[in-house]
Amino acid sequence: MDCLTGQQLLKKDGTVVSADSALADKKIIGFYFSAHWCPPCRLFTPALAEFYTDLVSNGEPFEIIFISSDNSPEELMTYMKESHGDWLAVQHGTVLSQDLKKKFQVSGIPTLIILNRDNDLITKTGRSEVTEKGPLVFQKWLAASK
Repeated sequence: MDCLTGQQLLKKDGTVVSADSALADKKIIGFYFSAHWCPPCRLFTPALAEFYTDLVSNGEPFEIIFISSDNSPEELMTYMKESHGDWLAVQHGTVLSQDLKKKFQVSGIPTLIILNRDNDLITKTGRSEVTEKGPLVFQKWLAASK
C-alpha cells in the first residue's frame, strides 16, 4: 500500500500502529470515507461493521481504513467506538486524510473504495456492492486482485 507506507494508523482503543505491520498480510484494503454527523453514513456503518466482522472472523485477508470527515478527533473516536468494526483509521485532520480524499476523488460520503495489496483499484462502488451482495462480494474482489 504505497499511500500508507510508513504511516501510523489509529485503532479503536486509541492506540497507534504502524500501517506497514497492520496491513502486512492483507490482500484487500477498503478505504472508508465517512462521518458521525452524516445520516447515510450512520445507516451504512453498522452494515459495514457486520460485513467486516464476518470476513475477518473467517480469516479473510481484509482490512478497512477509516478516513473521517468528522469535525474533531473526539467525534472520530466516538463514532469508531459506537458504530465501527475493529478496523483502523487515519488520524483526524492529517495531510494523509486530505491526500486520500483527493487521490480517490471522494466527493460525497459514505464512500468505500476497494484496492488490492498492490494499490490497484478494484472498485469505487464498494458501498453499493456490500449492500447488495454482502460477504459474497469479497470473493469477487479477491479474484479481481490477481
